[in-house]
Amino acid sequence: MTVAEWRDRFFEDFSVGDVCQHRNARTVTSYDNMLFTLLSQNPAPLHLNHHFAAAAGHERVPLNSTFTLALVTGQSVGDLTPNVMTNLGWSDVRLPAPAYEGDTIYSQSEVTGLRDYSKRPEVGIMSLKTIGHTQEGKIVIEFIRTVMIYKRGRAPAITRPEPIHNQA
Repeated sequence: MTVAEWRDRFFEDFSVGDVCQHRNARTVTSYDNMLFTLLSQNPAPLHLNHHFAAAAGHERVPLNSTFTLALVTGQSVGDLTPNVMTNLGWSDVRLPAPAYEGDTIYSQSEVTGLRDYSKRPEVGIMSLKTIGHTQEGKIVIEFIRTVMIYKRGRAPAITRPEPIHNQA
């Protein structure tokens, strides 16, 4: 399957077993890790103090794990869920190895479940197993995400506004 075939999919366009290697990868900087840690009010010195991280046995400062979850989830959205109604949850989140500042994070997802939702006929429920890995292929996160996703022709339609050019 080519990358283009993943774009703008709706519930009916997925099959259990589909695997998507997400287009976007991201090299995470010290600033990214620190900003997320501070914004989320996580005072753990492990993510803020290089000396502490070294004393704890880390080669570099490890990424805040909730940042890793947010990043890898975000990498999947453009390919799989731009037509999502809502996230229903994340489960089975595992962090088999640390990710560090300076790592480039890649991700891929597999469709693990699809079912209709009788209470809302305009959507279906899709489950995805997503993994994130470093430039060396080391898996740093894996999780299941469950979403409600619109069926074709049932998503909200909005008109894109056009720019108003000054007419002098």
